[in-house]
Amino acid sequence: MQIHIVERGQTLNTIARTYGTTVNDIIDANELPNPNDLVIGQAMVIPIVGSFYFVKAGDSLYSIARRFGTTPEELARINRIQANQPLNVGFRLYIPPGRKRAGDFNAYVEPRGTTVAPALVASAREAAPYLTYLAPFSFQARRDGTLREPLLDNFPQIARTNNNVLMMVITNQENDQFSDELGRILLNDIAIQDKFLNNIVATARRLGFRDIHFDFEYLRPADREAYNNFLRKARDLFKREGWLISTALAPKTSATQKGKWYEAHDYKTHGEIVDFVVIMTYEWGYSGGPAMAVSPIGPVRRVLEYALTEMPGSKIMMGQNLYGYDWTLPFVQGSVARAVSPQQAIRIAAENNVPIQYDTTAQAPFFRYTKGGRQHEVWFEDARSIQAKFDLIKELNLRGMSYWKLGLSFPQNWLLITENFNVTKRTTS
Repeated sequence: MQIHIVERGQTLNTIARTYGTTVNDIIDANELPNPNDLVIGQAMVIPIVGSFYFVKAGDSLYSIARRFGTTPEELARINRIQANQPLNVGFRLYIPPGRKRAGDFNAYVEPRGTTVAPALVASAREAAPYLTYLAPFSFQARRDGTLREPLLDNFPQIARTNNNVLMMVITNQENDQFSDELGRILLNDIAIQDKFLNNIVATARRLGFRDIHFDFEYLRPADREAYNNFLRKARDLFKREGWLISTALAPKTSATQKGKWYEAHDYKTHGEIVDFVVIMTYEWGYSGGPAMAVSPIGPVRRVLEYALTEMPGSKIMMGQNLYGYDWTLPFVQGSVARAVSPQQAIRIAAENNVPIQYDTTAQAPFFRYTKGGRQHEVWFEDARSIQAKFDLIKELNLRGMSYWKLGLSFPQNWLLITENFNVTKRTTS
């Protein structure tokens, strides 16, 4: 599979001819929102087996082979050239598919309102073949130890059909806001805690959940050890049922990091107790802040490298956003950026006839446009940015990736999963 970046003057016809495929195959693979109006800088996935590399100045067969994890002799054999043959700039070399490794993939799905939107169900159906876990968000804990259930619609059936582990996401949310007081009660009042855990078990049995996932955020720093003890108790209970247990963690870079979001999340102890964690490595660029990449790869790497000092990579799932933001400039405190899918971002660039740029430091695409006399800046995800994250998962030997959240179209992501990984399917816990 090839990632192609549109250049000035290119059309789908010329691109298809370059790679020996068809226009329709490219349109279908990318669900192109702008097939007749490609944007300079737009990233597309070309659905071919393997990929092509076009020789650049300074390349040698040795350097190219090393880059792609093969040997000069193998590249020469496949391309029917001599191993010592000089390579002209622009010469096209075929690169065979690389080895895949196993990977776990999770996606949260968040129904809102009083009914589940058909588009959200369709998004779950599209993603489920590429997932290990499907995670309806969320079961909200109550102060008396009962649970407020989310709308589940067809999600359990979708999970069964696609051999996904159904993940029971439990939050300390009240009125859709994380509550430290609710957390305090659940973690310290043992009678309510026992009722809470018993209700979790009864609900998971009834609905078929096989991973119990705690997303407890903005806890009081004083409740750090209470949370650890609660997880030990929950683990022992759930293991008797044959279930997994997992947690969501704030993106820390040290054990002593200050701030209410961070202090009660004990990476080392969670790594010892639970089967895996989801680290929320996104929202550096967020709706209420200034324009920037949502998950720039440098900060993401620093969080994950710290996590590896506290737990094995086999327990770490990288959090990844399936969205971007459209900010109105100049940024004013209190303003809110509009969330956009990768497909929407491409459409906006096409409608405003502006090129898509790529920040190689953040490993993220962006562009600017003007509408109604106001300048906008859009940061989003594309095939390049998600491939950079997949490369980081493989480099650091992590368990896999967890997406927040379904419902935002990004077809290249799912294709690139299958190019890079054999998705784990867990028939038992």
